[in-house]
This record gives sequence, structure tokens and C-alpha cells, in this order.
Amino acid sequence: MKVLLLLHWLGVFLSCSGHIQVEHPQYHSPPDVVIPVRVTGTARGMKPPGWLSYILPFGGQKHIIHMKVKKFLFSKHLPVFTYTDQGAILEDQPFVQNNCYYHGYVEGDPESLVSLSTCFGGFQGILQINDIAYEIKPLAFSTTFEHLVYKMDSKEKQFSTMRSGFMQNEITCRMEFEEIDNSTLKQSSYVGWWIHFRIIEMVVVIDNYLYIRYKRNDSQLLEDLYVIFNIVDSIFDVIGVKVLLFGLEIWTNKNFIVIDDVRKSLHLYCKWKLDNMTPRLRHDTSHIFTSRGLRGLSGIGAVSGMCTLDRSCAIVTFMNKTLGTFSIAVAHHLGHNLGMNHDYGTCRCSQYLCIMHEINPPITKFSNCSYGDFWAHTVERTKCLLENLYTKDIFNRKRCGNGIVEEGEECDCGPLKHCAKDPCCLSNCTLTDGSTCAFGLCCKDCKFLPSGEVCRKEANECDLPEWCNGTSHKCPDDVYVEDGIPCKERSYCYEKSCHDRNEQCRRIFGAGANTASQTCYKQLNTLGERVGHCGIKNASYIKCNISDVQCGRIQCENVTEIPSLSDHTTVHWARFNDIMCWSTDYHLGMKGPDIGEVKDGTECGIDHICIHRHCVHITILNSNCSPAFCNKRGICNNKHHCHCNYLWDPPNCLIQGYGGSIDSGPPPKRKKKKKFCYLCLLLLIVLFILLYCLYRLCKKHKPIKKQQDVQTRSAKEEEKILHPPHELPSHSQPRVTPSQSQPPVTPSQSQPRVMPSQSQPPVTPSQSQPRVMPSQSQPPVMPSQRQPQLTPSQSQRPVTPSQSQPWVTPSQSQPHVTLSRSQSGKPKQSVPFPKSVSGKGTLKK
Repeated sequence: MKVLLLLHWLGVFLSCSGHIQVEHPQYHSPPDVVIPVRVTGTARGMKPPGWLSYILPFGGQKHIIHMKVKKFLFSKHLPVFTYTDQGAILEDQPFVQNNCYYHGYVEGDPESLVSLSTCFGGFQGILQINDIAYEIKPLAFSTTFEHLVYKMDSKEKQFSTMRSGFMQNEITCRMEFEEIDNSTLKQSSYVGWWIHFRIIEMVVVIDNYLYIRYKRNDSQLLEDLYVIFNIVDSIFDVIGVKVLLFGLEIWTNKNFIVIDDVRKSLHLYCKWKLDNMTPRLRHDTSHIFTSRGLRGLSGIGAVSGMCTLDRSCAIVTFMNKTLGTFSIAVAHHLGHNLGMNHDYGTCRCSQYLCIMHEINPPITKFSNCSYGDFWAHTVERTKCLLENLYTKDIFNRKRCGNGIVEEGEECDCGPLKHCAKDPCCLSNCTLTDGSTCAFGLCCKDCKFLPSGEVCRKEANECDLPEWCNGTSHKCPDDVYVEDGIPCKERSYCYEKSCHDRNEQCRRIFGAGANTASQTCYKQLNTLGERVGHCGIKNASYIKCNISDVQCGRIQCENVTEIPSLSDHTTVHWARFNDIMCWSTDYHLGMKGPDIGEVKDGTECGIDHICIHRHCVHITILNSNCSPAFCNKRGICNNKHHCHCNYLWDPPNCLIQGYGGSIDSGPPPKRKKKKKFCYLCLLLLIVLFILLYCLYRLCKKHKPIKKQQDVQTRSAKEEEKILHPPHELPSHSQPRVTPSQSQPPVTPSQSQPRVMPSQSQPPVTPSQSQPRVMPSQSQPPVMPSQRQPQLTPSQSQRPVTPSQSQPWVTPSQSQPHVTLSRSQSGKPKQSVPFPKSVSGKGTLKK
């Protein structure tokens, strides 16, 4: 009874700002001796590249473990601070092997845990199989790769009377969390919210008691510390927290605080680290490890102290503990820093006790209460842990050679192999001879770019360019168009972007999608659920007011296909009458931006835009800059200064100049000449195109004209055949022999007289006509076909029989020579000229 009263009074004095843990015993059973066997595959198939598989026979079964290398466990340049005999601080950066720390699972048990290290000649770490934790370590001096596997078991009855009490404020905190309505945590779609990582940058201090226990062996101390952090990181991995060892300090000569009373010691340590460690090395929390007994207690940690400079601290004792049990104790107190209180009666996990139980059992699982505390106190309130895991500032400290130009450095080319290829920077972080710069947007070939060279072009219509000033490697700060300036059709510039609902729908659902009707916004965004809301507050969705419905979740229509989106993004659709509404889901912890929220600056009505999920009037964007202030010769930038058009100078665009603003750097002064050259080049191109088109047009019409000429010539020839001329030339007339003479032509048949100038020489024999065939005889010319009588002025001398004209029939395309009637009175036959022969020839008898 006295013991119970004593424990009761002890619990009363323990507040939720510091939970004290009892010491945990060592192993209660002998170890199994096992020899791990490497396997290349299992019955379930080969594992992806990077995974290793081993068979571990212990506990009467063969267990197959699958594991892969863990990344980002330690700071890239881990600083280790020690002290000289005179008290001066020394800083060292020891080599840390980072490719021998593994995490994984046991085949057949999806809730198992594997956290092993192979850096020191074997497996060292913990395994959790079927809710039982085991610690494994190499057997010393073994030549057959033997290992010892211990079962980490605790006897609950031994500590059933050693419980710490809860203060009223702690119970009140639990009840407040349990009474939250519509909690995001309670919704089934948020079961996996904890998989999104937060980073804890942790600094550890080793007190002088523990350092002496390690016989001042820095190497052995560091090896054990690496194994401990590998286990701690694996424990917190299941709730999405990555524990990073960010720094280490060893009190090599003496302790700087008195470590006896746990509460007093914690207060002293928090004050010491605030005054001494924080100025040297930024961090999220700091623990001091000691081997001093704390009156039978395992340590103390400040609840919800994470990222709070004066409370982000804890003390953990390493007395009579193995690496496995000490790692669980560190995880327990780190859980306090994250807001986790002790488990109580209704708290459950898959085991009979959980890691945050007050007796600190050798368990690696968190209870439902721990998840709730973590959500309420860390996820909702702490922003300091939400850093990018891959940013350089987490893994690089200030030093020459880290590739980052820091205070006191002219340049930093990084490792030596990179410096050997850098013509501008030396390995001691100074510039080479003759170089004026080594990096920057205004640096090229180790020299400053001249004044007026553009170093940052405008990205869109809401952005503005910047130019180099000729005396610095830096480009001026990025400036853009002032918020509220109209862009596109009905949109406004806001923070360098021109947001449009239709374009946002197309980015999510592809071409053809558009913003939905007002019905979708009213019906969905007023629900206050994940498909439609105006934000999240205290783990609950906020319903949109009617006036703000267009500023909640984006609602789209005309969606023809479901796009491939990032992890944990859900597409929702709903039908109202004949209207189909499409939207996306988002929850806390997602790594990327929320693609489904209506962006700030989006138009939500005439002269209204969305700001922080509310539809407000555009006049809320107060500014002392306006087009009138810039004399309507420029535009205002986000710093409320005039960015003048070309031909006008800042600050007010009153004086003629070259444009720009006082923030953009000097624009080029030869812009007018360049513009003229570009204009001339454009005119030449246009002229060439016109000439080419004209040439093609002429070439196209030339065959048509030629064809028309041919047709005209053919028509004229046909006309000439149908209506022959009055007199053929004398050389075309056939020569008639006396036997072929015709009787004198009567006056009615007389031909027009040929002028002397028209006389032709006699036809030569080579021009004789071919024999006339009977079938080609033609009838005599009718009186109607006679030639017209010439007027007296046109009279000619009588035509002799040798000058008589041939008869031509209209139906023949070839010219014919028609013979005069013979003395017998029978007409002679006419013979057509061959096509290849001209209309000349002589007749044969």
C-alpha cells in the first residue's frame, strides 16, 4: 500500500510537459544462433533491383527478410563537436558510410519491421515479426557468419504498479481531440495520410558519463549511434516522419549541466542548448544521452516541444540497455516532442502494449491515440517539419567545397574533380586570375555580361524582363506585372500568373474541358466535403458561402477522359439533372500543390477575384501605382513602380529613354536600331514572298495564253480556207501545158487582174502536182461561188489560161489544185497535196 501511495504521488507531480519512463530490463531468454543465408528469389518471384533477401532460421521457423538500402539517414557533412583540455570547441566531419543501412519487411507479415546495419561485419539491428521484437547482432570472433537473435520481451506484471499519472490538462487535450466532428483523420480516404514525409533534424549530445563508459572511444560511440538512428528512423517511418541525425556534440572533459533530478536537468539542458547549440547549428529538436541513473527512470521529454527553441529537448538514459531497447526509448521520447502523450485504456495497436505506453515496452508500433496526438499537435500546428527532403540546405553545411557560395567565398566549385574543370573558380573558393565572376545569370566566360543584356526573359503576359547592369554577376530580382492588371479576356494578373478557369480544367482533364456551370459550384462547394469546400480548418472542411462558391474547388464539364494524375489524387463526378460535374480530391500531407483548388486571382464575377477562398472586389488590391501615375506610357510592377515602354525612362515615364524600371536593370540602348533591322528583314521576306507568288501566277497563266493563241491561229486558218483571198500568189499557181489549156474565161467568170507587182515566176518541175485521182474530182464552181468583180480601180489585165485559179472545195482541209475543163468537156480530177508537202507542185500527163 505504501508503494502504491508513493507511485500515486509520483504520478501527480508528472505533467504532460515531461513524461518520465522507467528503466527497461535486458533480455529474458537465451539467444538463437543463426547463420543468415543469401537468396536470389522466393516462391513469390524475384524482387526489384536494389532489394536483398536473406533466410534467418530462429524461433523454430525460417524467416525470409527483404530489405533495401535506406537513404538520407545522416547529414551529408555530419558535424561532430568536441572540446580540448582548455575548453576550446573543435569541429570534425567524420566519414559516414551511407550504403549499409537497410530497412524492409519479413515475407508473409505485412506489418513487420526490419531495420538492420551491415557496416561493421554483420547484421545489427531489430526485427519485428508477428508483433514480437527481436534484436540481432553478430557473434564476436565468428568465422562462419554466425549471429545472435534475442527476443525483446517485457513482463507486464513486473511493471504493472509503476505507472505515471496524467494531469488534468492532458486528459482535457485527449477529450478535445476525440470530440472533433467530421475529422479528416476519421474519413476512410485519409487512412494513408501519414505516408507523406516530414523531416526531424535532430542534434544529439553525449554527456561525459556516457563518454567515459565508452572508454572515450569515439569510433565505437559513432558506430552505435548510427545503428540507433537507423532503428529510430525505421520506427517513425510508418507515420511518415524521417529522423535525420543532423549533428553530434561530445562532452569530452566535463558536463556543462548537473544531471541528477530529471526535471531540473531537463530545464537546464534546454536552456544550455538554446544559448550554445542553437547559434552553432540549427535543428528541430535535441536530445542528451547519459548513462547516469535518473532515480530508476529512463528519461524525460517535453510534449509538443518540436520546433520550439526553448522546449524542443529531452533527456534519455543509456544505463543497462541494449542498442535495441535504447533505440525504442529514444523513439518514445521523440514521440513526446511530436505531441504524443502516454497511452491509456482505450488506446490500441496490434500488440497488447504500444510504444507510447508509460512503461516504455520494447514495442515498435504506435497506437491510435498516438496517431491522433500526432495529427492534432504536429500535423495541424507544426510547419517547421515540412521541408523538402532533397533540398541542399538540409544535407550541406557552410563550408568551402559544398558547391554553395556562402559568406566569405567568391565562388564554390564543389569537389576537387569539379574544380579541375572550372576555368573561373579555384578549389579554395576564390576566382582565377583575370576572372571577374564564376556563376550567375549575368556571368559568361568568367566575365560580367555587358549592360543591357537580358538575363531573365518575361515568361508570360504577366511577367516583365530583367537586364544585366554590367558590373555584377547577379540578375536583378524577378519582378512582374502588378496584381489586378487585366489579362486575356476576363482574367487578371496575380503573382506572375494569369489564372483562367477554362485553362485550369484543361490542365487537369485535357483538351475540350471547360469550367462547369454555376449549378455545379453551388451544389458541390456548399457541401463542406472533400469534393467541394472552401478550405480545411481544425481537421474539418469548411462550407463555402453562396458568394464564395466559385472560389472553392474547381468544377469542370465536357470531360471525355480520365487523366493520369499524381499519387493520392482522386477524381470525382456528380450529376445534377443533365449537368455532369467533375472535380478532384486533395488532402493534407500530399507532396505536390493542390491542382483542384481555385487559384488566387481567378475571376469570380465582374471586378471580383478569389483571394484565400473568398470572392472579393478587385479594389482590395490597393496600390499607389496606376497607368496615370506612369503617364500612360508604362505598366506598374509588383513593387508598385512604373515599368516604362520603350522611348520613355523610369521612374514616371516622363523623360525620353529606353524603357524599363528602377527594378529591372538598364534595358539595351540600341533597341531602336535592332528593331529597324528586324523590320527591314521582315519587309524583305514579305517582298520575296510576293515576287514568288507573282512568278507562280504568271507561270500558271502562260500556257492558257499560248493555248488561246493556237486556237486563234487555227480559227484564222480555217477562216482563210472557207473564205480564200482574191488572188493567190503567182508562184502557187500550177503550170498548165497547152493540152490542158482552158477556153477563155467569160466575163462572168473572169478573175481579178493581177498587178505586175504580183506576178510570180513559173513553177519549176520540182513543184509539179501529183496525178489527179478520179475519186477526187470536184464539181464546177457554181455562179454563187464566183469571185466578186473588182471595181475599176482594182481592175487588172485579163488572166491568161496559165494564170487561172484552181477550184477549192470548202470541205477539204488540204489545198487542192483544180484543173480547167478539157477540150472533151469532161472535168479533170483534183488531187490533194500530201500533208508533208507544201501547196506547190506540177501536174503530169
